Amino acid sequence: MSLKKIIGAIYKADTDYNLIQNGDRICVGVSGGKDSILLLYALSIYQKAAKRISGKEFSVIGIHLEMGFSDMDFTEVRKFMKKHNIEYIDYPTKLYDILQLHPSKKNGNIQCSLCSTLKKGAIVKAAQEYNCNKIAFAHHADDAIETLFMNMIYGGRISTFTPAMYLKNTGMGFIRPFVYVYEDEIKNTVRHEQLPVVKSTCPNDGFTKRQDTKELLANIYQTYPFAKKNFLTSLSNQEQIKLWVKGEEWENSNK
Repeated sequence: MSLKKIIGAIYKADTDYNLIQNGDRICVGVSGGKDSILLLYALSIYQKAAKRISGKEFSVIGIHLEMGFSDMDFTEVRKFMKKHNIEYIDYPTKLYDILQLHPSKKNGNIQCSLCSTLKKGAIVKAAQEYNCNKIAFAHHADDAIETLFMNMIYGGRISTFTPAMYLKNTGMGFIRPFVYVYEDEIKNTVRHEQLPVVKSTCPNDGFTKRQDTKELLANIYQTYPFAKKNFLTSLSNQEQIKLWVKGEEWENSNK
């Protein structure tokens, strides 16, 4: 997928789910990985296109939470953002120190769920400090499908994250402009645009339940390649949802 098509996918997500409004100041949480680097770059371009096409004005800032993992050099990221006049901040934290104090009782590793919770709190705090009213996450179409399967496998529920949500207790909106973009499209675009990517040195990287689910789905797609598109379509196909309803009469449940 070309960068132009990535912008088109953002436009479709914005149009379908009303992600961005006039006057928004949007924080992109930059981990250094391909997804968040491309999201920040693509939103900076979409920002100009939206103003030209529809008169919608909003601003974007990239905020990188300095987790404390070793050997993660963001020098090239900073240079790239400066070259393209993209506002970017390195935000110091002590998250890794905190995570090391609360290892998993099962295996002594970092708790991914705790890490996720702490990072969300830290990025909200940073976004508020820089006067943002929304945070954009780089979760893409494959992430949404994987989350659906993980919730069914491990949680016994049929659910995934939403393209947009608002947390009243933080006063912050959360958007996911990449919900129509697949991971392989991100990889190809990052490679084509030669975007700077910083490899994660998190000790749990590649050894998670999500990675297991990713591999499970890869096997499904190998046999049924059309399933990938159908899985994504099913997430918004509200007219054809049919689940069990306890206590409902047979006649009512089959209307």
